[in-house]
Amino acid sequence: MTEKATFAGGCFWCMVKPFDQFDGIEQIVSGYSGGHVENPTYEQVKSGTTGHLEVVEITFQPDVFSYEQLLDIFWQQIDPTDDEGQFQDRGPSYRASIFVHNERQRVIAEKSKQELNDSGRFTKPVVTEIREATPFYPAEDYHQDFHKKNPEHYENDRAASGRDEFLSSTWEKVDA
Repeated sequence: MTEKATFAGGCFWCMVKPFDQFDGIEQIVSGYSGGHVENPTYEQVKSGTTGHLEVVEITFQPDVFSYEQLLDIFWQQIDPTDDEGQFQDRGPSYRASIFVHNERQRVIAEKSKQELNDSGRFTKPVVTEIREATPFYPAEDYHQDFHKKNPEHYENDRAASGRDEFLSSTWEKVDA
């Protein structure tokens, strides 16, 4: 049995690799969700006019790798207090969000968000949205597994983003 989890954490290139190393995770697809245009292109989404966010859709085996474990990884990839985008990627298509596929995921995600908010780790409130899953549209092929296909470009973009500095100063362990 498999299940889907969908997360927006800024640039989807940086959201694949952290999940792409665990048993029980079958597939990670970069794409778009949350908008009002069918089959949007990268350029349309990046313009901020479609309502879509850059997301990763993860197909996983919950009996091998739980939704709770996915959320733990997700939180450690983002700044959950920033609702204007993530790191160098600014604007509505780069906001962090959790798209839940069922009521069980919603309950787990809400509890996880509340625990993070109550943890004292952040001085500002956790503002990451928890939303109903909407149609998912895979991104263009060149975006898929970008960290494997274009490792130098990926590493340079990630280094320039400020993501790793924030994560290492915020979390005890960075799994990216």
